[in-house]
Amino acid sequence: MHNTPEFRKLTCTIIVLFSGLSLIAQSHIEKDISSIKQIRTENNAAIAKHDTAGIARHLLSNFVQVRGNSGQTIGKEGVLQSWQELFNGNPEISYIRTPSEIIISTNDTLAWETGDWKAIKSYSKGGKYSAQWKRSEGVWKIRAELFVSLY
Repeated sequence: MHNTPEFRKLTCTIIVLFSGLSLIAQSHIEKDISSIKQIRTENNAAIAKHDTAGIARHLLSNFVQVRGNSGQTIGKEGVLQSWQELFNGNPEISYIRTPSEIIISTNDTLAWETGDWKAIKSYSKGGKYSAQWKRSEGVWKIRAELFVSLY
């Protein structure tokens, strides 16, 4: 029975089917990673322009931030107020986050990003960061960020 033409045909069909599903899943993950990288680029650009509306576009309302100096802010509005005060007090300040790894959860609703951050005209030169992303209404948004000043 295991060596019949029908069995071999069924086995090949199953292998092709699972290979196709695997490729589709991989393509979906790559699209999500690319989307998060693009949003990170847009977020970096908004910080460089001191554009708090641009920063806000990618944050969930219950966003949590732990800054590199261990200060923390909870809530999107409080974080945006912090950014505005920072920009007002230091018109040359900027930050660039560069992801080194992005992992999409198996249920496609959460993602983990980690990488390096660089500061320009700040108390620190940079360090490491991590971010939690959540898909909200089909769009990736930042739920939380943790920065550690190392340099």
